[in-house]
Amino acid sequence: MTEILITTASEEPGARNLKIEVPVERVEAAQTKAARYYAKKVKLPGFRKGKVPLGVIRKKFRDAIRETVVRELIGESWKAAIEKDDFQPIAEPRVSDLKFEDGNPMTFEFAVAVKPEMNLERLGGFELTRKVPRVTDETIDAQLEELRRQRAPWVPVESGNPKDGELASVTITQLEDAESEDGQQYQLLLGQGQALPDIENKLKTMETGQSVETTVTFPEDFSDESKRGQTRQVRIELHEIKRQDLPDLDDSFAGEIGDYDSIDALKVAIREDMEAEAGREADAALRSRLLEEIVEANSVEAPRPMVHRVLSAFAKAYEVPDDQVEKFTSEFTPVAEAQVKRDLIINHVAETNKLKATEEDVDDRIAEIAKKRKAEPGQVYASLQKANRLNEIEQSITEEKVFAHLLEQSTINEETD
Repeated sequence: MTEILITTASEEPGARNLKIEVPVERVEAAQTKAARYYAKKVKLPGFRKGKVPLGVIRKKFRDAIRETVVRELIGESWKAAIEKDDFQPIAEPRVSDLKFEDGNPMTFEFAVAVKPEMNLERLGGFELTRKVPRVTDETIDAQLEELRRQRAPWVPVESGNPKDGELASVTITQLEDAESEDGQQYQLLLGQGQALPDIENKLKTMETGQSVETTVTFPEDFSDESKRGQTRQVRIELHEIKRQDLPDLDDSFAGEIGDYDSIDALKVAIREDMEAEAGREADAALRSRLLEEIVEANSVEAPRPMVHRVLSAFAKAYEVPDDQVEKFTSEFTPVAEAQVKRDLIINHVAETNKLKATEEDVDDRIAEIAKKRKAEPGQVYASLQKANRLNEIEQSITEEKVFAHLLEQSTINEETD
């Protein structure tokens, strides 16, 4: 049977457009095959099942047969394109400009995202500093205060004006030409920028049960640019003030937080956790800086199609509305470019140095996780598999190997902020 004709229409780093022409002979064969399938499956009045003439079938199920043929021939063409051309696709192709007319070849185009060639001549010889944020008594005390606030109930304040850190229950009504009857209720935590500054300042002069009318101005840095500098006449009603009843920092509080027999034991645990987190932050910053050096030293570029794929994934994950996609793309393009460059370097180093995570590596990591959770490795594996997180574990191990390999080739200085 005549082969499918595949030609390269255009090519750029990270992308290739292929023109596909499926000969009439193959199209007809695919149509006949699909018609025979339907002939065996369907029963029409006046015909025994499996005995309906193909001409009748092709006329009766024309659209379904065409859909089947298109799907099948696109699959065959994609397989043939991969076998014919020397490229590594990183995703399924996008099909465009499909032409399918009786008696003519079927033609269309594949837009293919491909793995670009990498030539990293310099991967080491850099001088970098690993800066570890210092964990102080003040930062530990701040964490303890946060834990107190998380555990503290809100209790009503009998008298006085609301202050920063207190919760004000209010109704705010916009007054236009005539007084509006519909107000909006809010729970405002003062001092957190949850309301316009003019509203917060006015609330701090009010008492429970009081209602005032005032003019408020939208600040020049307000998120909605169309409202910046504008004024509104509003009525503010203060219904209730609440403050948190903070628990004492004693051994009893430590026991409520976890398996700690004293407040000192809780402080030790907090310090250990914060120091571990500081180390992780330092490692992440070090890795980021190392990649920046590699990108600059090797003039690594982010292929446009790969950047677009990352942006699309970001927009989908953040549920960006259609009318905001253009603005989102403009703002996040540098982030997407950095992500693409990062992935290209890591994958290239992993492949060329055989650093990809093995099954044994993954099993060992799952065993570590199971030990921390006091669970069976099989249960942890099943849980990760169900959550589609095994690839995440594998990628994490690969990245650890890659960065260990890269950091060995540079000078790393240690510094505590």
